[in-house]
Amino acid sequence: MDAQAITFTVPGQPVPQPRHKVAARGRFAHAYIPAHHPIHAYREAVTLLAKSSRPEGWRKEGPMSVDIEAVFERPPSHLRKGGLAAKAPAYPPKCDWDNLGKGVSDAITGVLWHDDEQVVDGRSRKRYAASGEAARTIVTVRRLA
Repeated sequence: MDAQAITFTVPGQPVPQPRHKVAARGRFAHAYIPAHHPIHAYREAVTLLAKSSRPEGWRKEGPMSVDIEAVFERPPSHLRKGGLAAKAPAYPPKCDWDNLGKGVSDAITGVLWHDDEQVVDGRSRKRYAASGEAARTIVTVRRLA
């Protein structure tokens, strides 16, 4: 593996960063993500795997590149006894690709880089898992300098 790159895999269904909810407290508005939302456990898993994948001596300074591949499990409605249903979509439509990247990027801030403003090149992709393939998120971070 390239000494300037880290790759790790987060098992399970990818979770996109949700939009914040807003509540009024007196005359002030407060933005939050509900405590029960699955993004919290997902981000914790991303952080732990990033920490355990980080080699000793990894420098968090300088420009970075991030590549995120989100592999989603197909819902049962897409499957038939003979395989994939004729009307099953080819690509996951339920979440914005950039929200997948935002959740992962925020989770590794402070672990693999100081701030996600250091990311100068990024890619986030989503797809359905092939038959027999597990749902997961594959993350690769490269130091560019």
